[in-house]
Amino acid sequence: MLPDQLISCKWRLILKLHLSKQVEKNIFSGYGAGYVVVNNKRYENSMITMPDKIIEDWQAPTVEKLTEEHFELLIPYEPEIILLGTGATLRFPSPLVTKNLLESKIGVEVMDTNAACRTYNILMAEGRNVAAALLI
Repeated sequence: MLPDQLISCKWRLILKLHLSKQVEKNIFSGYGAGYVVVNNKRYENSMITMPDKIIEDWQAPTVEKLTEEHFELLIPYEPEIILLGTGATLRFPSPLVTKNLLESKIGVEVMDTNAACRTYNILMAEGRNVAAALLI
């Protein structure tokens, strides 16, 4: 379009900006050595976070002591994937621990807790039904 054509153009683009309020979901807003922060609330014990639910004080002390029972409570929520945060370093649980989850078609990814927090936020923002099971 030439400049003189722009002057005679009758079309106008109107852009309206407004803040749309989304349904509040649980999101990690911070993390560090010995804690995570969900929606600006600090947690210092092992926990499970899902978009619509937080299970505080998850009774899972260490990766070595994890059992199938630690994850049974998640099966009714039918998450697509569980992100297992294993603390400051990546450590893998026994394959027997996640056997029932895999049989229930629930994926499991193991990573350090900080990476699990970041990955959870991305997947949750995509609208995925994700759970972060964190050892703190």
